[in-house]
Amino acid sequence: MILKQFDLTGKVAWITGGTHGLGMAMAMALGEAGATVVVNGNSSQEKIDQALEAYKAAGIKAYGYRCNVTDQPKVQELVATIEQEVGPIDILVNNAGIIKRIPLVDMPLEEWKEVIDVDLTSPFIVTQAVIKGMIERRQGKVINICSMMSELGRQNVGAYAAAKGGLKMLTKNMATEWAKFNIQVNGLGPGYFATSQTAPIRVDGNPFFEFINNRTPAGKWGEPDELGGAIVFLASQASNFVNGQILYVDGGILATIGKPANE
Repeated sequence: MILKQFDLTGKVAWITGGTHGLGMAMAMALGEAGATVVVNGNSSQEKIDQALEAYKAAGIKAYGYRCNVTDQPKVQELVATIEQEVGPIDILVNNAGIIKRIPLVDMPLEEWKEVIDVDLTSPFIVTQAVIKGMIERRQGKVINICSMMSELGRQNVGAYAAAKGGLKMLTKNMATEWAKFNIQVNGLGPGYFATSQTAPIRVDGNPFFEFINNRTPAGKWGEPDELGGAIVFLASQASNFVNGQILYVDGGILATIGKPANE
């Protein structure tokens, strides 16, 4: 019986930015659990079409739309389109994000605002557009993709850390306001994962690659499919009494101050 609680058959899951990387990995997991997947991107229709081909090849029913999640009117239009063409949104994963590695002392205000808009304001915009339907139906799952930078600082990512720290607290406040409507709002915080974006630095001899291997108790970078269980759990009935929490999938990094080299 317990396995049925993880079944997402008949559910519609919207993953913002789910056209590549960890967003696609999480969308794949939700699709494999039975959900109909909706993804969006803001770069090109070609990239969206390529993502849809990948979902189709995996046997997952998916829809793709082009939308800038920082544009409130466009987001509201997209929500109406999804509900008309696909169905009511049962699961929302606020995954779209950017990072700019610039020291705070040198960071132009425009660059700061762009990071905050995408990583913190867009989850507010998107969730506000979706949540009214969830409230009416008295059920729903919202999963905000946080980061280890929701808890820790690191050089040259001040805007990203500020946004992800804010997203952690936005998650808790969303849960506080909407739990009474049988809506669960939680966060998922990935650690360092082996994706195409990180491939250039995941080579022997790269100082950061070695640093993460040594810093992580698991002694390795995560594989994208290792996020699957966590995202399905938070999207499913199995987490119906879990609210306002951040689940970190990081191989234990946040649990330790690290270890000496070659220990």
